[in-house]
Amino acid sequence: MGTLNYKHFTLGVEEEYMVLDPHTRELKSHEQLIVSEGHKLIKDKIKAEMHQAVVEVGTDICSDIDEAWHDVANLRKTVSQIAGDLGFTLGASGTHPFSHWQSQLITDHIRYSQIVDELQEAARSNLIFGLHVHVGMEDRKMAIHIANSARYFLPHVYALSVNSPFWEGRLTGYKSYRSRIFDKFPRTGIPDFFESTEAYESYVNLLIKTNCIDNAKKVWWDLRVHPFFNTVEFRICDVPMTVQETIAITALFQAICAKLYKLRSQNLNFNMYHRSLINENKWRASRYGIDGTLIDFGKEQEVNTRVLIDELLEFTDDVLDHLGSRHAIKLVNDILANGTGADRQLAVFHEKNNLVDVTDYIQSQFLL
Repeated sequence: MGTLNYKHFTLGVEEEYMVLDPHTRELKSHEQLIVSEGHKLIKDKIKAEMHQAVVEVGTDICSDIDEAWHDVANLRKTVSQIAGDLGFTLGASGTHPFSHWQSQLITDHIRYSQIVDELQEAARSNLIFGLHVHVGMEDRKMAIHIANSARYFLPHVYALSVNSPFWEGRLTGYKSYRSRIFDKFPRTGIPDFFESTEAYESYVNLLIKTNCIDNAKKVWWDLRVHPFFNTVEFRICDVPMTVQETIAITALFQAICAKLYKLRSQNLNFNMYHRSLINENKWRASRYGIDGTLIDFGKEQEVNTRVLIDELLEFTDDVLDHLGSRHAIKLVNDILANGTGADRQLAVFHEKNNLVDVTDYIQSQFLL
């Protein structure tokens, strides 16, 4: 194992936050004031999103999970202070519990104007908040291989991240309704597998040539080899409510990549499954979170989701010490013990029967 180089698996974390009116708890346009002030302190680590009630942050390239942890915590703290000074508060949830998208303003930028012009109401209603985790790869060939194999585990990690049970004041019945909203976009969901980097680039080039897209960033799959960086980008998760949940999920994605890399170096491959099968598990994770069942396609039977997550932790255990992430992976057990963001939102709702209280709870967890 000494020949394996685990230094490739650098991390980048992007999170999208809700900008809230502290009095009404509604989503509120900050007219890019938070971004403008943020640029003075954290430069390009903060940026606007399509809706003006959203702020996106992104870490530096982090060499390990501890750097990512420090960066995410610092970003949340910094942006929260900026928002507070400007008369706003922030929260992290895949959807806002009760605000309506119709009343939210679109950011004045040519890229967003083009997307709205093309996708119309699907774009305007896409008022959702996600987590993107980039894991660095030695080259694009390895990135394609690992992306192909990692697809199978997307629903398992997604189940841990579910954090959007409400939509426009309604109890949706889903633990993650965010994915149901994003499904209205083209080129979303679980990707197919690609035989090679050439096959992937040929697909992208065909879409560009035929005016489906103008660049590969408009491929919005749940996982993709990044168009410009040598990273595998995991995009399936709701933004987690707390820093610790974000770090648990980030560490798990990194461990999956490292384990698949180790198998590859030993000429062992993980089974490939068609997106139609993996989609069955994604739907279950969206609906039930960690308290349902997923399909074990090897055994061809339903298995308790928590059991499969435990199996995933066991599967990745032998790379954790090399990555220096064992302490971060332990945070997964906290999610299993305390419930996902969705579970905790629902617990507050069932106790208080008031979505303002749910929103207050979300805000209270932002820096944890």
